Amino acid sequence: MNVEYVNPFLSSLVNVLSTMANTNIVPGQPRIKKDEVARGDVSGLIGMIGPQTKGSFSVTFEESLALEIMFRMLGERPKSINEEVTDMVGEITNMVTGGAKRILGEKGYEFSMATPVVVSGKAHTITHKCDGPKILMPFDSDFGKVHIEVSFDNQK
Repeated sequence: MNVEYVNPFLSSLVNVLSTMANTNIVPGQPRIKKDEVARGDVSGLIGMIGPQTKGSFSVTFEESLALEIMFRMLGERPKSINEEVTDMVGEITNMVTGGAKRILGEKGYEFSMATPVVVSGKAHTITHKCDGPKILMPFDSDFGKVHIEVSFDNQK
């Protein structure tokens, strides 16, 4: 997969969490993901399609980090993942994908975004609707981990 597709999502996630939730995350080592099991407790998944390729993006938060971001963004700290937290994860998914879309658009890659789907629960699965490899990128924070996955079909 073209790294030009992946890096905008990495920088967009760092930017969104820094500006919207005053939360710093530190990137780990990217790798190819071979299964569909999420590496956290609540995930947003969004599909993208354009003339050059189609792909999908997901962001998965450990519960502790999702609850901290909820507190930092909205001043509420629920005891566990609830509807408000899943709504917030959907919005973060939209914001990160929108930021990446802007960066990719500047490089000549255009695509449309679908509506994000949010899934929560221990060991939930994420199914990307494209055939390319899934790049898994972990990030650490003081409050838990967040993982992003980016997958694009091979370019036409």
